[in-house]
Order: sequence, then structure tokens, then C-alpha cells
Amino acid sequence: MKYNFDEVIERRGTDSVKWDGVKNVWGRDDLLPMWVADMDFRTPPFVINALRERLEHEVLGYTFACEEWYTSICSWLHRRHQWDITREMLTFVPGIVRGQAFALQCFTRPGDKVMVMTPVYHHFFLVTERLGREVVYSPLELKEGKYQIDFHRFAQDIRGCKALILCNPHNPGGRVWTVEELRRIADICQENNVLVISDEIHADLTLPPYKHHPFATVSDAAAQVSLTFMAPSKAFNMPGLGSSYAITVNEDIRHRFQTFMEAGEFSEGHLLAYIGAAAAYTHGEKWLTQMLDYIKGNINFTENFLKEHVPGIGMIRPQASYLIFLDCRALGLTQEKLNELFTDKTHLALNDGTMFGQPGEGFMRLNIGCPRSVLEKALRQLAAALA
Repeated sequence: MKYNFDEVIERRGTDSVKWDGVKNVWGRDDLLPMWVADMDFRTPPFVINALRERLEHEVLGYTFACEEWYTSICSWLHRRHQWDITREMLTFVPGIVRGQAFALQCFTRPGDKVMVMTPVYHHFFLVTERLGREVVYSPLELKEGKYQIDFHRFAQDIRGCKALILCNPHNPGGRVWTVEELRRIADICQENNVLVISDEIHADLTLPPYKHHPFATVSDAAAQVSLTFMAPSKAFNMPGLGSSYAITVNEDIRHRFQTFMEAGEFSEGHLLAYIGAAAAYTHGEKWLTQMLDYIKGNINFTENFLKEHVPGIGMIRPQASYLIFLDCRALGLTQEKLNELFTDKTHLALNDGTMFGQPGEGFMRLNIGCPRSVLEKALRQLAAALA
């Protein structure tokens, strides 16, 4: 089946954070939203059909995870990431940020140090701060158009920390970490008795020829010091279902985490979360291949358009995901003036780069998970504003 990613779908009036939430954040509704990390494509029909079929049975009682939830995840991880897990390693989680919060509450105490590598998805440090833990900011280095880890600094910054929240692949830089990099992280964390909380929500958005490597698969050390979070939500545009899961190889970490989750019934999902995830992983291969090809086309379009029409703004080409970190430093504007440019002159709603930490100064994050006609409109507005 050929899927249509050029279709423009009206999302206003659906309580969409991305579209209807613009007024709440910017105080105006004349901005084209290119910020929140969901896509403007239809959620795949096989997911919608599975939900619809279940809703035709008009009793929404208490349910447990369907067998397909377990088997589809295990099969998907085997096929896509060559990771063989058992169903006992799986724990349902109602969202990955929530999962991080649960992990921090389970494995750390107020006042403990937790490291993040900035710029990074802002909830990594926000959830840590709000839970009363101390955030250790260890900045990445931007070299040759991609973010890299200064391992000398990493080894110094990790000392005294109880946990590292790792973004694998990286958001907002779109970096796919190599096996060698992940192994070095694992070795250093094992030496320092640090738990690695690996957020791998963008794993299935890795763009060929790059290959995602689940952190727990790169070495025995990585498997023994980590807790991995994954979800079908980004790849299949279904974050509203809150269907995420944790994978733990180490039996002690697994027992502690599952005991914590079961104590508060945090690991009890709703029936549509289970059914939606199972449908995505069972039937989603071809849809995902076509969607990633379309996203790659959008990345190429953006890169070429900026080079030709928007002097002063470059981009970090993502190796994964539909998020592009725009490098606006050559414009010589303060972050406040940069934000004014994008809102008042360009009429676009983007994420301020400093939202992801101080190293994001001079950057803006652009979501290109949309029909190309919408992307072209946004880029033309940007070019006109700078002209």
C-alpha cells in the first residue's frame, strides 16, 4: 500500500498541544506551529482500525496487557534492532518522561546528582529538578556538524552522580551514537556505579544508512547498569495513547523497578495503549519505511532551501528523527532577538534552542514531520523575513 504523506490534515479544534496550544504559549494564534514533537501525518490506518474494532465491543472494563503486546514488542526489537529480550524484561510505562520520573524516584533520593548531556530534551533536567535531585550539566561538543562527547569531561562530570539520563538517539541534535561511544559510556558508568536511564523513544526514527544501537546491547557492562525506555509513539504518531515500556536486563534493577511500579499500579496500562502498540509493531514495517523516506526528503528539501534562500542560518543534519536544530548563530542576534525574529517577523512557532540548555543558545528547533507543502510555506516565511 502507498501511503499519502502529502495530505494536509486540519488539526485545530482537537485540543492539539502543537496546534491549539500555540495561543497558550505565545499569546497569539497567527503562528504556523513547527514545535511540539509529533507529526501532522495521519496515525497509521492499521492502528486506527485496531482501536476501532475494539471499541465496537461496547464494554470498556478493566483489562490486562494482551498477549500481542508482549509478542509484538519482542518480535519488533528482534527484527529492527537485533535485540532478543524476554517478556519478563518488559514493564508497561504510561509515557517515557513519567518513566524517567519513576526511575529517579526508585533509584535515587532527593539531593542526589543526576547527569544530563546538553543540549538535550528539556524534560530530562526539568523532571530531575522538580523531584529535588541535583542536575549535573555536561555539555556536548559540536564538531564537524554533529554533536560529540568529550569523554575526558564526561568521566569527570559523572563522578558522584547516581544516574545518567541518556538520549539515544539524541534530541535535538539528531545524533545516532556509535557502538564505541555507547560502550565507553557504559564502562565509565559501571566504574562509578551510575545507573544509565536510556531514553530511546526516537530509535525507530533512525534514518538509513545509520543504525540505532540499543544501549543495553552494546556490552555486558551496558546491560548490567541500564534501564531502557522505548515507545511506538514517535515513530507511528500516536503519543496520545501513552503507550511506552521499560526494558531491564539486570535482574536486580528489574526487580526494584517493577516492584516500585506495581506498588502504585503505575505499570497498569489502558486497553487502547496495549492494542495500539501491538498493531503498530505487528503491521507497521512498510508504513514506517515510507514515512522515513518522506522525512529524509523533507530534510534534503530543508537543507537545500536554507543554502539557496536563507543566508545566515544553517542546520545540523539529523541522523535520526524529524527534528532539525537550526544554527542561527551567524545572524549575530541575542536569543531574545532571535525569538522575536521567528515569531514577529517569520510567524513561526519553533522551540527556543536554550530550552534544551545553555549550549542551545543561537539555535532553534524545527519540526519537519509535516506535508512538504507546509514545510515549504514555513521556510518561505523564514526567507521573506530575513530578506
